[in-house]
Amino acid sequence: MSKDRRAAAVSAYRQSIAGCLDSVIGDAGLSEAQLSGWLQKLEAPLVALKADYHAGRLPLLNIPDETADIDAAAAALERLCVGADTVIFFGTGGSGLGGQTLAQVGGWNLPGVTCGGQPHARPRVRFYDNLDPTSLAGAIGSVDLLKTRFVVTSKSGGTIETLAQLIATLSAVRAAGHAVRIPDMFLGITEPAKPGKTNGLRALLESIDIPILEHHTGIGGRFSSLTNVGLIPAMARGLDAKKIRAGASEVVEAMLAAPFPVAFAPAIGAATAVALSKERGIHTLVMMPYSDRLGRFSEWFVQLWAESLGKNGEGTSPIPALGPLDQHSQLQLFMDGPPEIYVTVVRVESAGQGPLIDAELAKLAGADFMGGKHVGDVVDAQSHAIAEALTKARRPVRTFDLAAIDERTIGALLMHFMIETILAGRLLGLDPFDQPAVELAKVLTKERLAG
Repeated sequence: MSKDRRAAAVSAYRQSIAGCLDSVIGDAGLSEAQLSGWLQKLEAPLVALKADYHAGRLPLLNIPDETADIDAAAAALERLCVGADTVIFFGTGGSGLGGQTLAQVGGWNLPGVTCGGQPHARPRVRFYDNLDPTSLAGAIGSVDLLKTRFVVTSKSGGTIETLAQLIATLSAVRAAGHAVRIPDMFLGITEPAKPGKTNGLRALLESIDIPILEHHTGIGGRFSSLTNVGLIPAMARGLDAKKIRAGASEVVEAMLAAPFPVAFAPAIGAATAVALSKERGIHTLVMMPYSDRLGRFSEWFVQLWAESLGKNGEGTSPIPALGPLDQHSQLQLFMDGPPEIYVTVVRVESAGQGPLIDAELAKLAGADFMGGKHVGDVVDAQSHAIAEALTKARRPVRTFDLAAIDERTIGALLMHFMIETILAGRLLGLDPFDQPAVELAKVLTKERLAG
């Protein structure tokens, strides 16, 4: 396998798994023969994915080609936001993390970043994805209800956390004397009605005339970031949804053009992760981007990987990290803990960016090496140094290099990791789209509440 193939790229990013090979990290890494063997096992799954695309059997691969649903979502969001200063999103798991990931690229939840570059250029965005009685009560009580809008998402319509949030909020709106405004204040996203299947969210929304957008029936929650579930929060932060899908489309096009798995970046990523697990006892995967705008991306990846592949005794445990912050916390474990950790470092071009570090003040602080440099130069040096340090410690490390963080890039990254996860599932003989163990916890929760 040539070096350029190890560093397979889509135009929006460049992936390198050179730091996972024995030529770089000794016997802690994979041999060329081992990696090639696992890549060969992906030949049939890759052919199958191409066939799925052409036949429309796996809508995730075809969604980048669609635009009508974006137009419908944009129109619904525009209507919803009339007179609003805040939009709150209710939805847990995949119904929340994809939207948060995209919204953060647009500046959500980042210190010093205003929406669209102007204070109050559009409504503020908030996400409530974890059900906590104190937090929910505080959220409802801290906003001007008449100027607040709510987007409520559950694919099945039966997610108890989301239903609890919605019902509590509806009660608060009614108690405040605004019942007549409810259809203007809420928007639902859930599956169409199905014969013989209960959808509590749809039934409730329809009973009080709240508008509903259809959740794509063929794309599950953790894979829904490129549907209206993720794109409405993105658009609420001013991002161009069509550019996000265009970035995702680049990865699908690369898949269709790849003659073999070794020519397709997500296939290389899947083969590397599974091979390290099976051949080298790697049990933990770390996702560590060096940008605040990708903090939620790490959380999104953790759910995607864990819930898709943690089945039948298989799977590896993903850990979210953020650089350079976690160089001062988790890095000690990554570098010197059990030799069972594989790190993905996502580097963003930052040299020459940010405030200038005054040379005289840096000298007084004993940090002459930083004098005259930009803050972005520091982060750039750190993101490269950590990959080098991991290889010197003989720890497997993969790198992604991004020229920028924008709609195109995040769309490509989301599609890369969704396809990588699917292919890893195929290597493990698993269905990456179900979550049987999670369903048991839901049943037991309902039984306890009913009792």
